[in-house]
Amino acid sequence: MSVKRLLASAFLLLLAACSNPLMGAQPTEVIPFDALEQPQTDSEALITPSPQPFQFSLPTPGAEPITNWRPPLYPVPWAVGPYDHFYFTRPIAADQKNWPTADYRYGGIFFGRNIVHTGVDIPSPEGTPIMAAGPGTVVWAGWGLFRETPDDRTDPYGLAVAIRHDFGFNDQQLFTVYAHMSEMNVIVGQHVETGEVIGFVGSTGATTGPHVHFEVRFPSNSFFYTYNPELWIAPPQGWGVLAGRIMNEKGEPLQQMELLVAPENASRTFTARTYGKKGAINSDPYYQENFVLGDLPAGIYKVTFKYDDIRMQTWVEIFPGQVTYFTYKHEEGFTVAPPPAPELDFVPENLPATPTSVP
Repeated sequence: MSVKRLLASAFLLLLAACSNPLMGAQPTEVIPFDALEQPQTDSEALITPSPQPFQFSLPTPGAEPITNWRPPLYPVPWAVGPYDHFYFTRPIAADQKNWPTADYRYGGIFFGRNIVHTGVDIPSPEGTPIMAAGPGTVVWAGWGLFRETPDDRTDPYGLAVAIRHDFGFNDQQLFTVYAHMSEMNVIVGQHVETGEVIGFVGSTGATTGPHVHFEVRFPSNSFFYTYNPELWIAPPQGWGVLAGRIMNEKGEPLQQMELLVAPENASRTFTARTYGKKGAINSDPYYQENFVLGDLPAGIYKVTFKYDDIRMQTWVEIFPGQVTYFTYKHEEGFTVAPPPAPELDFVPENLPATPTSVP
């Protein structure tokens, strides 16, 4: 190549470098990638959206579990005191809030103040499984239990099941009753074990909503031989039961008196009422109570009620797995102590004056 041609090429390259504004410029600040708007290419403009865009297929979440509402029950039979009898488990799973309000506990009065409640009502959604509270044999399954008239479709208990248990109390037969079922899962003569599903919650009979009506009876399977189930069902572990007898100056039990039971260091207050009129209502042979409030976490509680427009109060301590008992008698005040031990109602005859020796 000639010298003239080489000089011409070098001059053209130098001229191009001087005319380029980027030559010798300082670097620009880095811009985050996600802040840039990418230009749309011709090929992207030709893409049409899918009629069914891509979607994630996620499973439908179930109901939120209620597993921490209360601890598990003590194993049955459970009896810390010599006269307690926590023989039964709950007829509805114990991990849910399913204990009655004050109006629907044992001894309450409702429906125009004409009916005394002979059990506890446990509200639960329609179709909730109802479980046998103890082992035994089904002696009733169907309509008519309240009037003891088989197939009576007007019976207020609706579809109901009664179980005669494999164990008794004080040599007397024990029964439990489960009423207002939507359907039954057992037949008469069938043997069931503790926790076995015997039916499902419904609202058959005289009800205002789905629930199970639960009773404890002895020595007969009759409306007039009921006892407070809250003294028979094992409490949750670490929790206890409060029972008491509220009396006037004559020692007569006061009816339908409202009691407020408040934990020492909490804002929640529990409510209970003393039993209504006699008849089908029976007090425990040992406690002779006229109110019971079960499922109380162990701790100190203040009990208050009004008598003759005067506010009465006392403090009680709830112990795990036990019954705390107190009495109130007008003009004598409170006694926070268990009842005295029952005494023998007979004296053995022909006892020798001194022990005899055996040859």
